Amino acid sequence: MTTGAIQSIQRAIDIHKAMVARFEGEAPETVRAMAETIVQAIRAGGTVYLCGNGGSAADAQHIAGELVGRFRTERRALPAVALSTDSSVLTSVANDYGYDQTFARQVEALVGKNDVLWALSTSGVSPNVIEAVELARRRGARVIAFTGRPDSNLEALADLCLCAEAELPAHSQEIHQLAYHIICDLVERSFTE
Repeated sequence: MTTGAIQSIQRAIDIHKAMVARFEGEAPETVRAMAETIVQAIRAGGTVYLCGNGGSAADAQHIAGELVGRFRTERRALPAVALSTDSSVLTSVANDYGYDQTFARQVEALVGKNDVLWALSTSGVSPNVIEAVELARRRGARVIAFTGRPDSNLEALADLCLCAEAELPAHSQEIHQLAYHIICDLVERSFTE
């Protein structure tokens, strides 16, 4: 490897370390509250719905898989649905109503007052995520959010928001993954204790 490649690797590691340190100092209470919100919703008969675009869509699917399947221990399946997974719904809604409605239309069909909408947007301004969050709030659902930009539209609309501020979305998503794995573990423990 060239010296430039090694420097690039070290720079990425240094950024990650700094973000983890900031997460450790600022986020534990928010993460705990998010897990408790999810536990309360599931105990009330609700479902966790997740939405995001691109890498955040992949994270939404990952989270749903951890909750429906298992994270670490055997327990009952927990109700979670990633709204980015049904290609027929996504493409028909985008075609008939516009891309901004891809998640909101599903929120209209599925989300109620006992549910949680977990919205992921590194920019915090993704129109289709914002539309879904606004509708979920009107329907009485709780909203938790992961962003990468402070003081975003998404943060303003969420009941709880974890902002992993970074210049690159990939760095925000590294912290999001750490946080959602912790949340999945806390939620799972609540259903196995």
